[in-house]
Amino acid sequence: MSRIASRFPLLLSALAVLLLAGCGFHLRQSVALPESMQRMHLTVSDRGDLQRNLARALRGSGVTVEDASGPGIAELAVTQAAFSTDKLSISGTARVTEYSVQYVVKFHLVDSDGTVLLPEQTIQMAREYSYDATNTIGNDSQVEQIQRSLIDDTVQSMLFRLRAAARHADAPAAGTP
Repeated sequence: MSRIASRFPLLLSALAVLLLAGCGFHLRQSVALPESMQRMHLTVSDRGDLQRNLARALRGSGVTVEDASGPGIAELAVTQAAFSTDKLSISGTARVTEYSVQYVVKFHLVDSDGTVLLPEQTIQMAREYSYDATNTIGNDSQVEQIQRSLIDDTVQSMLFRLRAAARHADAPAAGTP
């Protein structure tokens, strides 16, 4: 076996690492939140995957998710979390061939004193998919997977907004030394 052939796997691995580093790909990391957000109570209008995933993500960021509100506990309230589906295109035989699944979430964050840490935010996400009238079972599972994906992306977006609000609150006001 030649010397170059024996080093080929190593060279290929190094090339893959360089390509990933160069394209901007980064693993998702937990979001560092300030002290005022380290203890949080969640109020979610639709108890389910959103609440479960959001609580898990907050815990992953070092936040203690409390069962009830109280002194020193911020309140993250999700006032709306709803899916909707729209028809995008119809075939020549008057059958729907494409749909769009939308997910709208509204939330805000206040501290234990009632001070607004993050005013009401709206996150809207959507995914499109092709509908196959001959495979309705597959379509249902496709919609469920799209909904799970939208929830995951929404949770990440919520955490990024919490972090941005924390950075904004920590930044000195304009004109202050």
